[in-house]
Amino acid sequence: MAGESVLTIIGNLTADPELRTTGGGATVASFTIASTPRNWNRQTNQFEDGQALFMRCSAWGDMAGHCVQSLKKGMRVIVQGRLRQHSYQAQDGSQRTVIDMTVDEIGPSLRYATAAVNRVQSGRGYSGGSTYGDPAKPANQQQGWQNGSPAQNPGMPEGDPWAQPAPASPGATFGASNDFSSDSQDPEF
Repeated sequence: MAGESVLTIIGNLTADPELRTTGGGATVASFTIASTPRNWNRQTNQFEDGQALFMRCSAWGDMAGHCVQSLKKGMRVIVQGRLRQHSYQAQDGSQRTVIDMTVDEIGPSLRYATAAVNRVQSGRGYSGGSTYGDPAKPANQQQGWQNGSPAQNPGMPEGDPWAQPAPASPGATFGASNDFSSDSQDPEF
């Protein structure tokens, strides 16, 4: 939507994401991110933490389930989303206004950690059904980025040249001078 404030926040999860279902049947994961700026103090020659920003976030649909399965308290994440402001009346009768973020994209920060990515099949969008390096599956059951025929790789379309194994040439490697036709005017690399 035009006019919405899009924001990117990098910080740590204060707790595990909580999954719930709305009255309309939609799933939502709620969590809070603490983003604390660090500044170098020239007088003391050390870093000092600034005031933390605590941003309440909501991820909807399939992403909600992915957040609950993948993210845990303390993880450093990068979140991009749209700010939303809404008001409500508290139990004591006072009027309150809250600003939170509706998450569009989220992922772990790789600055201080590593991550393994597993693609999942959903009812919407991508439906290839491949997984990237799922450690729970033996190598012969992995789909996607492997050599083999479509029968060996379900989810790979028939006639896909990238799904077919490379022709084997004994002793040859890619880029060897016999891979391309020779023309006396072309330089040899």
